[in-house]
Amino acid sequence: MDLITHFLVPYAILTLIKSKHRLEGAFGGISPDFDVIIAWIGILSPELFMFSHRGITHSFFFGFLTSVIFLYVVTRNPVKETINRVIRRDLKIEFTRVTVLICFFGALTHLFLDYLTSLGVPLFYPFTLTRYSAELYYYTDITTTIIALAVLIIIYLKVNSNYKKIALTAFIIMLIIFGGIRAYEKMDTLQHSSAIDGNYPNIATYPTPDMFTWSVVKSNSLNTSYNVYQYNALKNSASDFKSFNKLLVTNGTYISALNAVNQANNLPEVKKFNWTAYYTCVDAEYSSNWKLTYFDVLNTSYGATNLTVTV
Repeated sequence: MDLITHFLVPYAILTLIKSKHRLEGAFGGISPDFDVIIAWIGILSPELFMFSHRGITHSFFFGFLTSVIFLYVVTRNPVKETINRVIRRDLKIEFTRVTVLICFFGALTHLFLDYLTSLGVPLFYPFTLTRYSAELYYYTDITTTIIALAVLIIIYLKVNSNYKKIALTAFIIMLIIFGGIRAYEKMDTLQHSSAIDGNYPNIATYPTPDMFTWSVVKSNSLNTSYNVYQYNALKNSASDFKSFNKLLVTNGTYISALNAVNQANNLPEVKKFNWTAYYTCVDAEYSSNWKLTYFDVLNTSYGATNLTVTV
C-alpha cells in the first residue's frame, strides 16, 4: 500500500472512535516505511538483505521498535516545529505510554495492509524470514492512492469536521469494498482455472494492477515445471500462456547443474533474490564454469527481475 493510505487508515479509525491521539496513530501508520533510511545497508551488504524496504521494520517485533523510535523523533521540538512550518499547521503530538501504544496500533494497521498486498511482509522476523500475504491487492494500487490523496487534501483543508468524517468513513468503506471484490475475483479465478490444464494440479493466483486480472501459476506435482498465464475474471478468459522449467540445463549434466544451484543458493545475493521472488527458476549453462541465471516466473517489479552468478 502507499504511504498516504497507511497514514489515513489509522487516522480514520481513531477519528471515528473519537480518539484525541489520531495523529500519533497516523504517524505510527507510516513509520515502517521509513525503512528507506536504512535500505542502503542491504544494498551494500547483500547478506543483510533484511535491511531493505518491507524488511526488518515490517515485523511485529521490529515494527513496535520502529514506531516507538519514530514517535519519539517526531515529538522532539526541533522536528515538530519543522513539520509545523512545512505543513503550516500546529500539530499537537505527545510521547507518552498511551500514545506509544496508539502509535503501535498504527504500525499494526500498516502491517495488515501490506499483508493484503503482493509478496506480503515478514511478520514474525527475526524468528522466520517467511513472508505472509493474502495476495489480494497489487503492490501499489493506483486507484486507492489517488482516492487517498483526495481524502488527505480534504482533511488538510479548513472545512467542516463533519465533511472530514464523511470523507474518512467513505475511504474506509471503499477499501473494504475493493478488498471484497478482489477476494471474490480471486476465488472465481481459482475455480475457473482449476479446469485448465489438469496435468498441473497445484494452482495459485496473484494480483495485478487490474482488479479483475490475475496472474495464475500452475505447477506439476513435483514443482519442477510451471504454466503461467493471465486470467480475466470479468471476461472469463485466459491469455498470455508461458511455460517454465525450474531448472533448464544447457551443456553439462542435470545432476552437476543441480549441485551448482545448491551451492549458489548459499550466496547472499541469491538468498536475497529468492526472498523477493515468487517462483525462482534457473537457466544453467556450462562452459568451464556454471553460469546460473535466476529469474522469477512472474517477473515481478519488486526487487531485481533476474540475477546471474558463476559457480
